[in-house]
Parts: sequence; C-alpha cells; structure tokens
Amino acid sequence: MPTSLNNAKHEEAVDASWAATRGAISGALRWGVATAVLGGLGYAFSPVYRGLTIQFKVYIQMSGMVLGSMLEADARLREYEAQMRLRRRLMKEQAMWASFEEKYGKEEDDE
Repeated sequence: MPTSLNNAKHEEAVDASWAATRGAISGALRWGVATAVLGGLGYAFSPVYRGLTIQFKVYIQMSGMVLGSMLEADARLREYEAQMRLRRRLMKEQAMWASFEEKYGKEEDDE
C-alpha cells in the first residue's frame, strides 16, 4: 500500500523533531557540564560569585543549559534538513534516469 504524501511529510516531521530532541538533550548535558565547571571555578576563585544567592547561581546554570540545548537542537535540525535535501535530490535524479532509460533504453554496458 503506497503511503500518501501527507503521511510521508508527517513521518519526516516526526523524524525531524526527534533529531532536534536528541540535539537538545546532548546540548543541555554538554553545556550543563561546562557551566557547572565554570561555576565551580567561580566558587573557588571569585568572592563575587561566592556572594551570589543560590537562586541566581541556579539561574546561571540553567541559562547555560538552555542555551546549549537550543544551539545543539538547531544544529541537529539543520543537519537533518540537509540530509533530507540530499535524499530528495538523489531520488529525483534516480527517477529522471529511470525515465530516461525507459524512454531510450538501457545501454548494454550497464548490465
């Protein structure tokens, strides 16, 4: 049973959202570790950072994690879109060559 165009677009959108989600999780983890290390360094070496309230320190940590998740999700989504453009271009060229071979015949060297 052939899939409809709308169903294929839905599956592609779901795949794109999962790619962005995986990117967001990995970005939050990576940037969260980086901001935690920077927070530890700030606590060890900066009296200004030690004087901040715990709420503001949590805000700084969360800001780094949110920024990292947004950047990585966007990068993964752009990568997915480029991959899909390449697949579509390849499918279009394959269809063109199949049409060409159907119209003019296949060369003997190709078999």
